[in-house]
Amino acid sequence: MKKLIAQLMKFGVVGVIAFIIDYGLMVILTELLHMNYLISATLSFTVSVIFNYLASMRYVFRHKEGMSRTREFIIFVVLSVIGLGINDLIMWLGTGIGGVSYLITKLVATFIVMVWNFVTRKKFLDAGEEAVLDDLE
Repeated sequence: MKKLIAQLMKFGVVGVIAFIIDYGLMVILTELLHMNYLISATLSFTVSVIFNYLASMRYVFRHKEGMSRTREFIIFVVLSVIGLGINDLIMWLGTGIGGVSYLITKLVATFIVMVWNFVTRKKFLDAGEEAVLDDLE
């Protein structure tokens, strides 16, 4: 349980940095460059995913032995694209349909996608106890 809590805390730190990148870039693109909020949310999300992959696979999750980095990256991207779909759907429903500020809608979308990301990355990408046993040898 302590290992899971430590992993969640690392995921949280990486997630906060990724959120700052995502949210900050979205605001800059929307407010300063006058991009449509859906386009800016998609672009900012994409940039944050690249950071998130590099940081998550280095500091949060353990590489599964026997899984190539290419396969790992493809799985990460597929899970992230699904997360992007969830993000954009929530942005569209909240702002486009519901009329809620894109700034507030993005907070809700971020929380939901964060849960999606942790659960799916833990399931599909993390070596978990396998790597811990390998480290003891």
